[in-house]
Amino acid sequence: MRPRPQAGPQALVVGHSFGGLITQIIAGRELSQASVAIDPAPFRGVLPLPLSSLRAASAVLGNPANYHRAVPLTYEQFRYSFANAVSEEEARSLYETFAVPAPGVPLFQAAVANLNPWTEVKVDTLAAGRGPLLIVSGERDHTVPWAIAKASYDKQLRNTHAVTEIVEMPGRGHALTIDNGWREVADTALAFVRRFTDPAERA
Repeated sequence: MRPRPQAGPQALVVGHSFGGLITQIIAGRELSQASVAIDPAPFRGVLPLPLSSLRAASAVLGNPANYHRAVPLTYEQFRYSFANAVSEEEARSLYETFAVPAPGVPLFQAAVANLNPWTEVKVDTLAAGRGPLLIVSGERDHTVPWAIAKASYDKQLRNTHAVTEIVEMPGRGHALTIDNGWREVADTALAFVRRFTDPAERA
């Protein structure tokens, strides 16, 4: 009896911020059929470091002891880092609904990724089985502004085996997956993955 051929990866991976970084790590390990990285945190080799990103990260990186802590954001910090592109009323609602303390370790790892050759924050951008990748950037994102998203895209674009695309969402901040315009982001991601996974779309 002949062995059955192994099926390729079937996962469709979508992630935001550090989830967007993890999305690219998974894709680089050839475990994703198609991937969407939304405002993704930078990986080793992504060099831009805009002032807005430094300010957004300072709530955690400003104190080395935060490496071992879960760090809460004040409303003002959340407003700048996540909810700068929505109304004051919506920003407060988002803060009350979604803001929770987050571990400091990933931010410190990302901050020194280009100095640490053994960093966990590495992405194989040239993997032959990476699959199609879309990077989504919020035009007004302070935490992962266009310069970082575009640098990630430029690194990924060197992959000659799969489609790599980038799109900028006008007027959107880092909270684009949870604010009032989340459906536009979801529709953009869905349209991309359908192009490569839906037989009707590929016909």
